Amino acid sequence: MSDETDLHEYEVVVVGGGPAGMTAALYSTRLGHQTAVVSRGGGRAAMMQEVHNLLGVREETSGMEFLQIGQEQLEAYGCDSHRDMVASCSRPEDGEKQFRLSGNSADYAAEMVVLATGFNDVRPDPPLPRTGRGLHYCLHCDAHMFVDEPVYVMGHGESAVHVAAIMLNFTDEVDLLTRGKEPEWSDESAAVLENHPIDVIHADVTGVQNGEDGWLKALEFEDSVGQRPTSSRAESGDGKTREYKGGFAMYGAEYNNGLARELGCAINDDGTIEVGDHGETSVDGVYAVGDCTPGHNQIPVALGQGAKAGIDVHFELRDFPRDPDRLDDLGAVRDEEVPGIPDELLEQAVDFHTYERQ
Repeated sequence: MSDETDLHEYEVVVVGGGPAGMTAALYSTRLGHQTAVVSRGGGRAAMMQEVHNLLGVREETSGMEFLQIGQEQLEAYGCDSHRDMVASCSRPEDGEKQFRLSGNSADYAAEMVVLATGFNDVRPDPPLPRTGRGLHYCLHCDAHMFVDEPVYVMGHGESAVHVAAIMLNFTDEVDLLTRGKEPEWSDESAAVLENHPIDVIHADVTGVQNGEDGWLKALEFEDSVGQRPTSSRAESGDGKTREYKGGFAMYGAEYNNGLARELGCAINDDGTIEVGDHGETSVDGVYAVGDCTPGHNQIPVALGQGAKAGIDVHFELRDFPRDPDRLDDLGAVRDEEVPGIPDELLEQAVDFHTYERQ
């Protein structure tokens, strides 16, 4: 860290501005701790055309709108936001209390760190069709969109077979597209394919046909794939085109765990960060929430993880009740020591009180 770089000091720094990270920041800020979110922007939530499965949020709300409202809420409570990418970090040295995080634009110091760094979906190469307009990654978010519609699943591993079979709960027209890759699924998964009405197509995709609204209409293949055995829909006479409403790419995930590794956090075999019930990692003072941790990659789940981590951070940082061991050294709590909330957050909270608004 350079002496010329600006240093911002907080009690809590959240790395990542997705739903999980912002919720952790929301709780730690409202519970009286100086908090900042450091985010490079973007992320999986930002790419969503519509937010699904989130009670109280209308379907037409985009991911960007959802995140923007969240940022406005955080700032209203006194949480700082920094658009920056944290490139490296370090644990407190002997006699220090703060973690150090080095960004491209500034440095940050905090007593507690929450990692909400997410993961990146491995995309098909090339990524056909357009993400969100026919190419999807979250089965539980988007399966409902394809009820009684023709659907593809791209991939050549176990997860592709699993998702293709699950989609039979929603439609009777499911194709598994290996795109010319050698299948890597097990004999058991091969038996699943043989005993379910899933059409496996090995020819690669060479083109995309979109409707006037920009949504996927059909995929074009390098070789003839024939007509669906059960389809009543009109298809191309050359046998190289099939209609689809959309589908899912199943090529795995790349977890953004670099900062966690640098801090010494335990990492699971699949690349997720190992966490406890409240997001605590194997390193004291470091939490991880959201898509970089094990479990379902869903906004409601992320919100719950962020809330639990934010509350646990508060338990670790709050001044009162004073620990009995500290009472021996510091004595009884004096009137002038309470409330235990920084002055700037105290003033902001008083101004914010919604029950005094008319």
